[in-house]
Amino acid sequence: MKKILLKIIVVLILLITVLSSLLLRQGYLRYQEEIENKPIEVLVNEYRNNDNYVEFNELSKDFINAVISVEDKRFFERKGYDFIALFRAIYHNFKARNIIEGGSTISEQIAKNLYLGGYVEGLQEKIAEIFIMNDLEKHYSKEVLFALYVNMNYYGDSYYGIYEAANGYYGINPNQLSLAQAAILAGLPNAPSIYQLSSGFDLAKDRQLWVLQTMYNNGFISESQINEAYLEDVSPRKD
Repeated sequence: MKKILLKIIVVLILLITVLSSLLLRQGYLRYQEEIENKPIEVLVNEYRNNDNYVEFNELSKDFINAVISVEDKRFFERKGYDFIALFRAIYHNFKARNIIEGGSTISEQIAKNLYLGGYVEGLQEKIAEIFIMNDLEKHYSKEVLFALYVNMNYYGDSYYGIYEAANGYYGINPNQLSLAQAAILAGLPNAPSIYQLSSGFDLAKDRQLWVLQTMYNNGFISESQINEAYLEDVSPRKD
């Protein structure tokens, strides 16, 4: 009986190894196909050459900290795939019984938006995404990638990129955002059609409070700043 069980285990291990190798190869071929059709440098430069593109040093510190807190708190420290972020997101979403946090890193989301239509359907595409992510982190600094990320995000109400969002909602540049405004805007890309300020302001305020609490948990702001920011009027400007 033990010999039969051992043989079954060996066969299962071999089968898993073969299937994993096939998936890895398929994912790598998909990655090669994507970057051969359009090199990473070309796609990145298309964003960076946009007239409304905002560089990292043109973003408010509060906005940077807000995005880092809710999207990828180890972004500036970590290299490569982040399993910790994946399992943390699963735990938080299960605890909240809602999708409040994504498991993908900022670099992964950039890869997905650049090449995979913003959506990964299966393991083959996930593997391709990871290969693209590694290329991005190899060729660009974390500051460049962060700026790229916030410039490609959709913030609802037809505002694409942080420049349009800051100017459209508040009539200011991204480096002028208050803590309250930064926390609101950092929360919108999670579900822009739900949180956009024209139709989902109350839900956006709930999301803002969660962003502020996460910033506090990460040591970026004090408890009193949470209350001050939440009480600040962040209604969008009226044209």
